[in-house]
This record gives sequence, C-alpha cells and structure tokens, in this order.
Amino acid sequence: MEIKKALEYGDNIREKITELYVEEFYDIGLKFFSNNKEKLKKVFLNMIAPEYFYVAIIDNELAGMAACLDKGHLCINASFKSFVIHLGLFKGLIANLVFKDYNKKFGKYIDDKTASIENVATNSKYKRKGIASAIIKHIFSLSEYKHYFLEVADTNMNALKLYEKLGFKEVYRKKDMPGSGTNYLIYMKYSKE
Repeated sequence: MEIKKALEYGDNIREKITELYVEEFYDIGLKFFSNNKEKLKKVFLNMIAPEYFYVAIIDNELAGMAACLDKGHLCINASFKSFVIHLGLFKGLIANLVFKDYNKKFGKYIDDKTASIENVATNSKYKRKGIASAIIKHIFSLSEYKHYFLEVADTNMNALKLYEKLGFKEVYRKKDMPGSGTNYLIYMKYSKE
C-alpha cells in the first residue's frame, strides 16, 4: 500500500474520489438527496477538491481516502447551480443549505496548528484491512499540525471505534437533521501532545 497526496495519483483522481465518496456516504446521508448514485456522482464531480485528499493505493487502485484541511479551505465546494441542475430546485436548495452548514462546522476550532480530517472512506474491496487507519496515521505525521478535528455520525459504529482507537476524544455532539438516518453528529479531537 502506498499513501500519497491525491494529485500525485493521476489525471482521473477527481472521478475516483467522487465515486468512492458517493459509495461510502450514500447510506449515511446522500440517499436523502437522490437514490440514483450516478446522478449523485454528477452532482459532486466538480465540487470535489482533490488537492486536500490523501489516498491509499493498492495495485494501482484507490483503496481509501481522507481529506486534511486547514482553516479557510473546503474539500467539497458546494455549488448551488450543480445541486439544482442535478437534484431539482427543492432538493437542490436543501443540499446547498446542508453543505454550506457542513462546511462551517469546525470554524471556531481550527487555527494555524489545527486541521480537520474529513471524508474518510475505504473501498469496499479493502474494508477491515487497516486502510483508513493507515491514512489517518499518515496525516498525523504531517509536521504542520498538532491537533485534528473530525465529525462522525453516531450510527457509524465502525468509524467511531476506529477514531477512538487512534486516540480521538469526543468534544461535543449535535442533533442531526431529521431523515438523515443518524441521531447525532459527534465531533472528536486528537492532539499529538
């Protein structure tokens, strides 16, 4: 397994990240907007910012990914126009509101030595093989950050266990929107110190 910045992987990395994003997050939120995965891939394709992603590659295949962001950057740049074109006016408006809110979640916690880890996903072919753990440990090795924040759904027990095992501690939780399939969003912090 090789872990590197997504932009070092190749020309079609945006498509591969988008595909994995939709597959991983379909059941925990994206299906609210559409039950058509191909449509969702079209929605997010031009919103994904691959420059913030780290990827795990096995046999030239995307095995997993995670984004690492500092203050003021987004790994998914919400586009009202794209949401409306692909989802229709009503769901497009809701999606735009959800993603605008999502992008503000860590603002008060992020400073020059703190980053957020987002969109941790593993290809189903490589689940339970330590891919997500390896990517996050790689991100921890980045010298510019001392603290990391992330968000996880309370129903995503495998992710919760992984983050706790890696040393993340719950900071607070927030009630999730009705119909999302989750009860709470849990915010967690890891410090190198």
